Amino acid sequence: MDELHKENTKTLRKIQSKFVKAINKYGLIENDDHILIGLSGGKDSLALVELLGERMKMIVPRFRLTAVHITVENIPYQSDLDYLEAFSAQFGIPFVHHITRFDDCTETNKSTCFLCSWKRRKALFEVAKELHCNKIALGHHLDDIAETLLLNMVFQGTFGSMPPKLKMNKFDMTIIRPLALISEGEMLAMEKIRNFKKQTKNCPYEKESSRSDAKNLLKELEKLNPNIRETLWAAMENVKAEYLPVKAQRDYKKNLEDELKK
Repeated sequence: MDELHKENTKTLRKIQSKFVKAINKYGLIENDDHILIGLSGGKDSLALVELLGERMKMIVPRFRLTAVHITVENIPYQSDLDYLEAFSAQFGIPFVHHITRFDDCTETNKSTCFLCSWKRRKALFEVAKELHCNKIALGHHLDDIAETLLLNMVFQGTFGSMPPKLKMNKFDMTIIRPLALISEGEMLAMEKIRNFKKQTKNCPYEKESSRSDAKNLLKELEKLNPNIRETLWAAMENVKAEYLPVKAQRDYKKNLEDELKK
């Protein structure tokens, strides 16, 4: 039992170290920040609540947190709201539940999965403004970022992903991803150690996403390079534009802001 405890402690310290490294390296948290945490109820968002909640206890920098759960009422996705509120309360974090919906009849050229995802994101921005938050923390980890890079390269013909920090000038809001350096395997380990309660998922549109294909591709690449996630991250930080046939770089931030306006 002692050996298991030591191993668990080692795993949590490694996760904590990567979490702190991301915050410091990319300047994710500053004094007087009011950060909205997107709390879906999955392992990643629960881990984000814990890690940020513990970080908030430190003297510097001083910042506030509010956990927000978005429900899209016309999508049958169940969450234990009492559990999410109680979990947030453990770390002194207020919990807000916001309900929204969308009409897939108005944009028939886009998948239901896409519309639901964007509606959730827009709702997070709306609630963040209402609560006077200046930052939104999302639970995307290293695998999510690597998968997004692969999806963009394969399907969009662009070399880009989700940055650890993205300043949205037109909305006076910053998106941060404090789990950016932590792998999904480490998140699964934390979920097991902390015994996070699994939420009930019953979304009939989940299989419409290409995300599962990207996960499979990442696993295949892992056979060639066990450190493929870290290698892809390094590639994004070491882009040699002079060796690429680039005429113009697409502005990811502008695209995101334009979508949120719709």
